[in-house]
Amino acid sequence: MALHVMDEANRCLGCKVPQCQKGCPINTPIPEVIKLLKENKLDEAGWLLFENNPLTTVCSLICNHEKQCEGHCVLGRKGAPVHFSTIESYISSTYASKMTQGPHPSNGMKVAIVGSGPAGITIAILMARYGYQVTIFEGQDKIGGILRYGIPEFRLPKSVLDDIQYRHLEMKGIKIRPNTRVGAAIGIDDLFRDGYKAIFIGTGVWKPNTLRIKGETFGHVHFGINYLNNPDSYRLGKRVIVIGAGNAAMDVARTAMRKGSEEITCFSLTKQVAASQYEFSYAQLEGVDFEYNKKPVEITDDGVIFRDVVEDEEGNITEVEGSDQLYRANSVIISISQGPQNTIVTTTTGLQANQRGLLMADEDGRTSRPGIFASGDVVNGARTVVEAVAYSKRVAEAMHQYIQSLPKDEQA
Repeated sequence: MALHVMDEANRCLGCKVPQCQKGCPINTPIPEVIKLLKENKLDEAGWLLFENNPLTTVCSLICNHEKQCEGHCVLGRKGAPVHFSTIESYISSTYASKMTQGPHPSNGMKVAIVGSGPAGITIAILMARYGYQVTIFEGQDKIGGILRYGIPEFRLPKSVLDDIQYRHLEMKGIKIRPNTRVGAAIGIDDLFRDGYKAIFIGTGVWKPNTLRIKGETFGHVHFGINYLNNPDSYRLGKRVIVIGAGNAAMDVARTAMRKGSEEITCFSLTKQVAASQYEFSYAQLEGVDFEYNKKPVEITDDGVIFRDVVEDEEGNITEVEGSDQLYRANSVIISISQGPQNTIVTTTTGLQANQRGLLMADEDGRTSRPGIFASGDVVNGARTVVEAVAYSKRVAEAMHQYIQSLPKDEQA
């Protein structure tokens, strides 16, 4: 492993204007990290990665590298790019085991983090670095949000998230309240009452988008986000239809294959899949089939009726009348993204959401109510992990500035 990593590192040209770094949403200092590694300064390289991105171990495994760092590498124009994902994974996972620093000195002020997905974890770590007493409120039994309950083990081992909880949260003095949904027994106003100076909402998007077609309530029909949450509780049968062709649909299909289903077909409305090329190629390699330009019109006890569609050059869709055809399946999984739950919005005065139910926040995460901040999928809709981290770094700074601007008697 290490030898392979050094081979990749030695391929780096050390460009004066690193396009790889420009292609990274969080601006990872890739040339500097590689330079430190080549100088046998692995700990320094690891510290730099974590200082820039608290979720570097996660991003090294699940980022869309082909469109980001590696996709911008100049070597990739005529051959293979430097595979920084491999380098980052090796450095971050090796250095993580050496992280033993305890909590920063407390400034005596509390902040609340609602949700422990990528955005919530990032905000919690950054606010703890400022010295705030941080409490995370998580509706599930363990931290991670979409990372734990929406990404399969074969892509992101749960041990990575367990290590983050231990080394980055618990060792930093961050408190975690699992199985606690804010907006139910505890509300936002209760948090302010108990002295939290600022509240961050990063509850993600867990409400499945529906097709709104006949048959969607049948017993053999499931939603992708629900399936990925606990695939062992499902018995899908031999033949499975997955409606959708994004990265989540690839996760669903590949998981179902691992759980014993034999014939899995993903149906795409367009003539190409929305998933990354890497995830698509893995799904193909593992035996997943694909059908294109198919629109589901009805789900039956025996499968799904699809209608052919035609795309023009501008991407407009036209249905082909008379082309309806039944594709048989034992189970159907709908994986066409998710929207937000609105429990917090409906139980909190002064907190505005848009027509999709997403929280309204400015570029620094400020919501319509002072002291409440938000970022991640609950603001932007389903996006990538690294985008959530990048946005959350700005939000953490805005939260810090907000608290510091409060009158001295309110900071006490």
